[in-house]
Amino acid sequence: QVQLVESGGGLVQPGGSLRLSCATSGSILSIYAMGWYRQAPGKQRELVASITSGGRTNYADSVKGRFTISGDNAKNTVYLQMNSLKPGDTAVYYCNADLVTGSRRGDYWGQGTQVTVSS
Repeated sequence: QVQLVESGGGLVQPGGSLRLSCATSGSILSIYAMGWYRQAPGKQRELVASITSGGRTNYADSVKGRFTISGDNAKNTVYLQMNSLKPGDTAVYYCNADLVTGSRRGDYWGQGTQVTVSS
């Protein structure tokens, strides 16, 4: 079975930094794109950043200039470097992958990692 596992979340002060990792496992033939989403209590889940296997990136306006998404194709792993963190960044961060396993292409999600930025 395909699995995505996030790590690196925690408690950090405003202005601090954090690096999230998303490791994939299972019978993965190829990955078209991976991304990070976040969801705060009472709010909708939103895209934070995404990256294709070719290296094209996309960011939410709220994190441009502060967050950087990167990937390691050999490891099928994606990272999110978060700098200059703000209280508004507090949320559960989820990893997503558009990938192929067997003959099926689909979206897969991790279970999330909590990021808390104190005020």
